[in-house]
Amino acid sequence: MSENFGSPSPIQPLSVGNVVSAAVRLYRSHLKEYFLLALKAYVWVLLPVYGWAKFYALSALISRLAFGELVNQPESISSGERFVNSRLWQFLVTMLLMLLIGIGIGLGFLVLFVLFGFFSAFVGLGLQGNLATSILIVILTIVLSIGAIVAVLWLLTRFFLVDVPLAIEDNVDGISTISRGWELTQGHVWRILFISFVGFLITIPAQIVLQIISAVIQGIFLPLINENSTIFRPIFLVLILGLSFSTGAIILPFWQAIKAVIYYDMRSRREGLGLKLRDREI
Repeated sequence: MSENFGSPSPIQPLSVGNVVSAAVRLYRSHLKEYFLLALKAYVWVLLPVYGWAKFYALSALISRLAFGELVNQPESISSGERFVNSRLWQFLVTMLLMLLIGIGIGLGFLVLFVLFGFFSAFVGLGLQGNLATSILIVILTIVLSIGAIVAVLWLLTRFFLVDVPLAIEDNVDGISTISRGWELTQGHVWRILFISFVGFLITIPAQIVLQIISAVIQGIFLPLINENSTIFRPIFLVLILGLSFSTGAIILPFWQAIKAVIYYDMRSRREGLGLKLRDREI
């Protein structure tokens, strides 16, 4: 993809509304293609290891295709799929590294809370009946909990774009894409968090509708399963699995489009990649 690096001055970041509206336009105008790609990705989840890598690569492919639209260089699905397939095992490396990072972060917070628990118990035993100490411990617990939530959200946001550089940029592998995503999000954590929050609000109606459909299916099949589980249980499981995959396939492309717009925005400001979103409707 053509790039215009080294612009004389960084451009202003897109507003939250611009990012979300651009993602909505991309999603709406390419709904069928993106939905089928996402559905294909979810089917691959059923196959361990290789299928998981395919899921990650096909998800990132949606961002690659959306980015191509943003820079006015649209790409065919087959061409994009060839590119991400050439890096399939690098996607697996990224996924495993992110899993290890997530486990490490989780263990770190667990140790922190355990140490705080021991500290609170030690102080509480030493100062039994002291109201001020009890209040202080409660306040510290609340502050620590809020701090932990904020820290987790901050870390998740710093890793928000890790799959996108691997699907788009040259000379990026399963390890360097993580540092690349970290670099691109630097200084914009809270804005990306706000964008994610707005995006989550947009997906709520679709999730509610799909939950209602799931509840209706369960209401129909559970009595039938109680009467004859041999026949109706497999049908019920297939329907629930299909609904789950369809739900994911509806929502996933929207999030990948948001990633593409954020990625475009970060690179535009940092590296002079283009000057604005395309004027015509995407």
